[in-house]
Amino acid sequence: MHDDYSNAAKNTRMTGMQVEAKRGTIYDRNHNVLAISVEATTVYANPSEVVDAEYTARTIAQVIGGQAGDYLSNLVKKGSKFRYLKKKIDPAVALQLKAYELPGIYFLHDTVRRYPYGEIAGQVIGACNVEKTNDNKSEVLVGVSGLELMYNDVLSGTPGNYRAELGADGTPIPGGLHTQTPPVDGKDIVISIDIDMQKALELALRNGLDELHTNSGSSVLMDARTGEIMAIASAPFFNPNDRSVVLPGATSLKPVSNLLEPGSIFKTVSAMTLLETNSMRPSDTIFAPSEIHASGFTVHDAHEREAKTYSLRQIMQYSSNIGISLCTEKMGFDPFYEHILRYKLHEATGIDYPGEQVGYLQDVKKWSRVTGWNVSFGQGISLTPLQLTRFYGALLNNGYEVTPHFLLEAGGQAHDVSNQKVQVIENTAVIPDMISMLQSVVDQGTGRKAEIPGYRVAGKTSTAQIYDPQHGGYKKGLNNLGFLGFIANSSSNLVCYVGADNVASQSSVTSIFHDIMSTAIQRYSIVSR
Repeated sequence: MHDDYSNAAKNTRMTGMQVEAKRGTIYDRNHNVLAISVEATTVYANPSEVVDAEYTARTIAQVIGGQAGDYLSNLVKKGSKFRYLKKKIDPAVALQLKAYELPGIYFLHDTVRRYPYGEIAGQVIGACNVEKTNDNKSEVLVGVSGLELMYNDVLSGTPGNYRAELGADGTPIPGGLHTQTPPVDGKDIVISIDIDMQKALELALRNGLDELHTNSGSSVLMDARTGEIMAIASAPFFNPNDRSVVLPGATSLKPVSNLLEPGSIFKTVSAMTLLETNSMRPSDTIFAPSEIHASGFTVHDAHEREAKTYSLRQIMQYSSNIGISLCTEKMGFDPFYEHILRYKLHEATGIDYPGEQVGYLQDVKKWSRVTGWNVSFGQGISLTPLQLTRFYGALLNNGYEVTPHFLLEAGGQAHDVSNQKVQVIENTAVIPDMISMLQSVVDQGTGRKAEIPGYRVAGKTSTAQIYDPQHGGYKKGLNNLGFLGFIANSSSNLVCYVGADNVASQSSVTSIFHDIMSTAIQRYSIVSR
């Protein structure tokens, strides 16, 4: 009976606190540190032990910064045994404060999340917030965006617990009873990003958008055979080290989370369907009037021209809306729709990143003649840039689409998604014809600024109208520009998308693609075959 009372008394004098596990480190593919938890110190006070509150407040302000008044109110808090004064300060600064041996001032070991590259890959990595634990007694780092959020459970680990016996004044008794369950630290992860390639991509994107007088755009560089994202970014950019000002949409990746009408980049899907169904060959021709009309709507090409006969190659080369509309209609909208579904363009890619959007495609049963025309040149359908990038990657990967992804390793264990590839292009014999037509776009058509001497660049440009949901119809004088391509007949498996939003010109993003892929050629020693 005496032991029971003794234990009960001890329990009433015991206090517990959660011990934070060290959050795992995020590395790039070459083991450069992208996110790391570093040592920090949290300063707190037991107001009942503070001797001279004003002197203590002035001393703290002098050493760790701020105004004395910021601390004074917590130092004179009656009836309180614990008040935070400053969280997560530099341990060296904490040592300076300790040297004053201020009564009632205590120090806790802590950690703080740091991002050595700042804005570079900031949206990919994401950020953490400090949040209260379920018992409201402790605080932990919790991922709130990017891969910090996606892999929060892996990075977080399991917190431990510390219980100590308190004296009559409510402070731990030196040498008193205590129990401790050590934390299990979080796992480190290695991701596919190449931080040096990421720097180059972001620089090219930033400079290109400046020249186009817009602050909104994005780019992706993906390995078409593995699905590994080598570099990816969107503007406006995001710095997880400084969140004092965060612009709307800056914390997410537009290629993953933003739906857009793809415009002429989608003509590759239409042309691929024509080839796969043996409806046309690159040299087959069709007469293209200067305008076509149906149900009160008019379709025309981006630039006025006379009526003329185009081959399929020329339709792609000069990006003729009328040409691709008539070719697709002649083939039939049903097989066109079926191939869009087969190519999985409207489906989520499965990328390991928060907030991926699925595409929008109206059922073919509801299509009018005008709808079929519009979809053939990338209007009336909404996709993410990543969905389009995955499809273009299938041209480099013998008709197989892969799962785009970031994670390579977690806790030292490889993360393999190579078995998730799906063959979406069945008639692979016509892939060389499709690539050849995309080369013509760059060699002789709308994509000439994407040319790289000594290499055969293949790709498709886009000058897409922007739908205005408030007023209906499309915005006047503004376009979303795009280019999606790769280096054909080479040792490269890289496919690259570049987009610029709300551009008030008939310009192009092909020069941005040129700069990104030129860097990739040097960095990865890409050679022509």
